[in-house]
Amino acid sequence: MTTTTIDKPNKRKRELNNGPRIQKEKETVTKMIAVYCRKNHHHRSDLCEECEDLNSYAMKRLSYCQFGEDKTFCSYCPVHCYKSDYREKIKVVMRFSGPWMLLYHPILAITHIWQEKVTYRNKH
Repeated sequence: MTTTTIDKPNKRKRELNNGPRIQKEKETVTKMIAVYCRKNHHHRSDLCEECEDLNSYAMKRLSYCQFGEDKTFCSYCPVHCYKSDYREKIKVVMRFSGPWMLLYHPILAITHIWQEKVTYRNKH
């Protein structure tokens, strides 16, 4: 696992998560936000300001996830690290983009669904 340490004055050192699982999560979330933005805000190449803000926030949360490479899907996580307004926004994006991912990114979508089913089965 590749990590980077960030020093902040008067705060403890935090490890950035850059492992393969976190990178795949980042790729999936970014693509879901892009699909949502394209379909709802009609931005073709770049994200609109609102979606860019959400994507940046999601990338930061994933980078600092306390579970690192052992993380589950956020919906199964015992710790909700998103602020409530961002949590609601990402839920809307995921509900909307999920079905569209099968069309635009089928391999990524099927892999994501499979991993979720395995995670859910192991949890219950």
